[in-house]
Amino acid sequence: MIPTIAPLLILALSIVFSFLIRKRLRVVHPPVPPLPPGPNPWPIIGCVPEMWRNKPAYRWIHDILKQVNTDIACVRLGSVHVIAVKSPEIAREFLKKHDANFASRPITMATHLISSGYLTTGVVPMGHQWKKMRRILIADVFNQSRLRWLLDKRNIEADNLMKFLYCQCSKTDNGWVVNVRTAAQHYSANVMRRMFFNTRYFGKGRQDGGPGLEEERHVSALFTIVLHVYAFCVSDYLPWLRPFDIDGHEKKVRDALRTIKQYQDPIIDERVAKWRSSYQEKRIEEPVEEDLLDVFILLKDENGNPLLSAEEIKAQITELQLATVDNPFSIAEWGLSEMLNQPGMLIKAQEELNRIVGIDTLVQESHIPHLTYIRACARESLRLHPVAPFNLPHVSIADDIVAGYFIPKGSSVVLSRLGLGRNPKVWENPLKFDPERHLNGDASQQVELEEHELRFISFTTGRRGCMGGMLGTTITVMLFARLLQGFTWSMPPEVDKIDLTEAQTLFKLNPLHAHVKPRLPAAMYPI
Repeated sequence: MIPTIAPLLILALSIVFSFLIRKRLRVVHPPVPPLPPGPNPWPIIGCVPEMWRNKPAYRWIHDILKQVNTDIACVRLGSVHVIAVKSPEIAREFLKKHDANFASRPITMATHLISSGYLTTGVVPMGHQWKKMRRILIADVFNQSRLRWLLDKRNIEADNLMKFLYCQCSKTDNGWVVNVRTAAQHYSANVMRRMFFNTRYFGKGRQDGGPGLEEERHVSALFTIVLHVYAFCVSDYLPWLRPFDIDGHEKKVRDALRTIKQYQDPIIDERVAKWRSSYQEKRIEEPVEEDLLDVFILLKDENGNPLLSAEEIKAQITELQLATVDNPFSIAEWGLSEMLNQPGMLIKAQEELNRIVGIDTLVQESHIPHLTYIRACARESLRLHPVAPFNLPHVSIADDIVAGYFIPKGSSVVLSRLGLGRNPKVWENPLKFDPERHLNGDASQQVELEEHELRFISFTTGRRGCMGGMLGTTITVMLFARLLQGFTWSMPPEVDKIDLTEAQTLFKLNPLHAHVKPRLPAAMYPI
């Protein structure tokens, strides 16, 4: 009997001894904070079924924030934790205090397509390619000397805006009702097209300066991609469903991208072939750059070889157009709509233009820093009427703790443009259009469109902040100022108030149609 008990006794003593040693050596880890509050996910698929049923997804996420009564929420979609934030304090924690950890971007169907496999800057995850392209944009595109070099091209399109509207409103002696959206959208697109390709038109164009069929198709395609680039596509969270394209996003993005390439790629291919063959044959001793396409083509690496491939150039030019096509037009259309409903603001803005610029000179970019009230109107339009419900997502590259919550590696963090800009804890009477709130009683102060404290989203901040903030501000304010300086705006016949209903896209549901008359002497309009 003893030989049978002995092994059991030895085994028991070994287990106890091992337990005591492990207990003595055990490292006590602090408890992991919880995830931000949110709905309970299904296994594997997360909350994708709820997202699918509650379209548009951004409203469903904002409803969750409201129902849970929180400034930060977590919604798991597939294996991805989507962290939504509507508090500026928490937003600053993500993009300032923890910026290094949240400076990447998600891998999605749309961003992979539009960036030609992540060859660009804005939608590219952190890595060598992002650093390379970011360095090029900072050094060779968005520096002050380059923007000054491109001034004449921007002026051509600012003058063309005046010409186009003047031709419209001169159809009768008493003015005309014009589609402000058409003029505003194509102004910002024309500026970028002029700076990249040194042309306004892909085709023959129009005598009155308005868009032709090719430009209408091109701009429409850009907006299609803008609206789908981070549109909560099901296959981004459940990749095994991508072959079915169940929400139709991939077809729309591919079709739009095909249209853009149809017009842009032949110009780029022809220019690349011209410069590189000329350079190799030494027919051009000192290349002369005429636009940004030339700048991209002529960049060289340390060995004297082309720094960018044709595919990198094509993808980056498309991305830069996507980044600038929406904000200027939306700010101008919403701002003018709000000001028509409060005509005292129109009078005040035009008085500022008379005082700073006069009526015998067209407003120029040099005037922009001094147009305090007009900049305040643009800033207020940006706050109250954002172009998208969320900013571009930021992805965590490691586990982190923010605002007392655990944020897992790979989480997609989205700041709510609606929740920040219309937050009653930050803004008094947040749904009222009130430019004066940005002046604080001081009409001489500098008013910037940037909002570094993230009380609303403009050009964001941190490593993934917009590098073209100066250019974006210039295009936006010049558009707004030329509209206000050159023309007298009023309600269309039989309209007492401009409808301010939002579409699901957050653009104005119906394009602004307004009655317009020339405000300056006829000789001031470029014809």
